Amino acid sequence: MLDRYAREEMKRIWSLEEKFNRWLELELYACEAWSRLGMIPEEAVEKIRNNASFSVRRIQEIEEETRHDVVAFTRCLAENLGEESRYVHYGLTSSDVVDTALSAALQEAGSLIEEGLEQLESTMQRQALRYKETVMMGRTHGVHAEPTSLGLKFALWMVELQRNKDRFSRAREITRYGKLSGAVGNYANIDPFVEEYVCKCMGLKVDPVSTQVLQRDRHAEYVFALSLIAAMLEKIALEIRNLQRTEIREVEEPFRDNQKGSSAMPHKRNPVLCERICGLSRIVRSQVQVSMENIPLWHERDISHSSAERITLPETTTVVDYMIHQVNYIISNLHVIPENMLNNIQKTNGLVFSQRVLLALIDKGLSREEAYDLVQNAAQTTWEKGESFYQVLRKKEKVKEYLTEKELEECFEPGYYLQKIDHIYKRLGFE
Repeated sequence: MLDRYAREEMKRIWSLEEKFNRWLELELYACEAWSRLGMIPEEAVEKIRNNASFSVRRIQEIEEETRHDVVAFTRCLAENLGEESRYVHYGLTSSDVVDTALSAALQEAGSLIEEGLEQLESTMQRQALRYKETVMMGRTHGVHAEPTSLGLKFALWMVELQRNKDRFSRAREITRYGKLSGAVGNYANIDPFVEEYVCKCMGLKVDPVSTQVLQRDRHAEYVFALSLIAAMLEKIALEIRNLQRTEIREVEEPFRDNQKGSSAMPHKRNPVLCERICGLSRIVRSQVQVSMENIPLWHERDISHSSAERITLPETTTVVDYMIHQVNYIISNLHVIPENMLNNIQKTNGLVFSQRVLLALIDKGLSREEAYDLVQNAAQTTWEKGESFYQVLRKKEKVKEYLTEKELEECFEPGYYLQKIDHIYKRLGFE
């Protein structure tokens, strides 16, 4: 699945080659730190820096024998070194390397995700401005409610996206921690300076207290933030899917010239990208449970979280990154059909203007109860007989008693519903 949905930048981050590169980087920083403490000769560090190398294939060969990936890695390095190899991994335990390098990977992946969110926010803002005064039907319970603006939909998504950006940024900071504190986290065989030095070099902060591993509530929060981004993207995709239905057809996702919608029906233009987004969101949400279950480990650590994370963390970051860029493509190239929006407003023969008539009658002095019953009675006639709501109302003596013909006509103007939209846009920082 990762090959299908991974962008090249994200695929590189989670490749074995890059994982071992981070491990090597960490081991080199650790050697430098020990050297500063006088524990490793500088010339030995220089040799390690110049000669330490690995091959993924060789590491995998050694792991077939050792059944331990970090041991396989260090032995692979040793094959390219002399006696200075004894200083590699000095005082460290496997999770010092694995967890700290994983935190660095999460930061790098998070950076790509945040870049994508920035691009999507810019696209939403552009579309919110472009379609600010494009009137369309607003729906509640799937039923016509009152007219609204297509631009407001984009504005709403933009603000939710901003919340998700902030939330993910906080979650990313929660995982910006490393640890090199030894087998049970008490620095028995390693100087805290080594941890501080390595973490600083890798752009991480030192976990104030740890066991053999970083605590997995950090990773769970990161995955949960990603799941909320996925849910937001699903919400957007679902709305487009609904608005693309034949009976509505107010917007359509992009459909390329040579694209095919169905092997049997040449006319089909299916919202396949949006459906894909909705399906992938389910995958991301499912990883939240796994991440939560990774939190409780036996004593100072067990390894039950490790196998799961090798799937969940690359998968969630890769899929969410893909989803963000797909939604950005969809929104940027969305086919908008304003004439269908106006036609749909009239599908109920004017019933969507019922509240305007109700308030107009109240403003003229009719009690709310009497006005409501009067308008509802006229609405029921329209529902049942398919007559124009306006024509039904104008025939009612009670309506004529309180509203002139012109005042009644004014209740049926779609533009009325956008009169305060500038207030919303100013509040959002739009000029």
